[in-house]
Amino acid sequence: MTASLTILRPDDWHLHLRDGAMLQAVAPESARHFGRAIIMPNLVPPVVTGAEAAAYHRRINAALPQDSAFTPLMTLYLTEETDPEDLAAAYHDGIITAVKLYPAGATTNSASGVRNFDKVRPVFERMADIGCPLCVHGEVTDPEIDIFDREAVFIDRILDPIRRATPGLRVVMEHITTKQGADYAQSGGPDLGATITVQHLMLDRNDMLAGGMRPHYYCLPILKRREHREALRAAATSGHSQIFLGTDSAPHPTHAKESECCSAGCFTAPVALSCLAHVFEEENALDQLETFASRNGPAFYRLPENTQTVTLTKGAPVTLPETVRMGQVSVTVFDPGHPLHWSVTAQS
Repeated sequence: MTASLTILRPDDWHLHLRDGAMLQAVAPESARHFGRAIIMPNLVPPVVTGAEAAAYHRRINAALPQDSAFTPLMTLYLTEETDPEDLAAAYHDGIITAVKLYPAGATTNSASGVRNFDKVRPVFERMADIGCPLCVHGEVTDPEIDIFDREAVFIDRILDPIRRATPGLRVVMEHITTKQGADYAQSGGPDLGATITVQHLMLDRNDMLAGGMRPHYYCLPILKRREHREALRAAATSGHSQIFLGTDSAPHPTHAKESECCSAGCFTAPVALSCLAHVFEEENALDQLETFASRNGPAFYRLPENTQTVTLTKGAPVTLPETVRMGQVSVTVFDPGHPLHWSVTAQS
């Protein structure tokens, strides 16, 4: 049995850090184990210009520990008023690494997202010209479409037509949750990538709903049937070059998660690597963890791999932090509901 595993320092290709006091509380949790992260722009108001992305970058760096080597990779929030030239300038200057597409109303703070996709076609064309990746929250928001089907419908109705109409557009299907998503991502060629979260590898909808609603497992896209979780595990552990880690770690105050209409998101940053090692060991694929967490993402984003390493060791059950505090408010840390035995024991 493998008791120790050393991998290149991983990156997180989908991360929410929020702003203000929340940013101060949660940024060090991702910086502890990850080298870089794609930072989501769905603040209130959203990050829509290069100047706003640069300002947010400065606030993130100010929230990091003094000796941190963590690099936030910024994104712009795509709206129907996005200026293609401002976007191109921000990408050229290294201010942003990607652009985020939220269908309006699909998830937290997505009200400013896209409703009419024809209006953003010039932006897609400019992005294809310059090679800037488009990170996609892949769900339709039509009320007549069942919430468990919204990802599959999005692929057919919106994503595939966009890609056919804009050859060369580089797309990341973020937080895929279905077999359809995994199959499409793995057959889409070099311009298509996909991220998978910790919670969608560990849980299915029974974990969230059977025996009572567990609000800290509620996220969007929502957890699906077990067959979909199994397809995601197969994709993540396959070594397929287009599949990589994006935790979608999404902190909310505990009171907002445990409210009558709870906020969507799982705060996984403090335990992400312990959870991933658990999953990959269950799948007899620990040898593929580095590929998923540390190699495929940089390759897709055309960035160098990290040179530092982290070592995970298997031992007694890990003592999980229950919360992270921000003043008088807490953020509850994701708990998979069973012991985790892998922990980060060394970094270099």
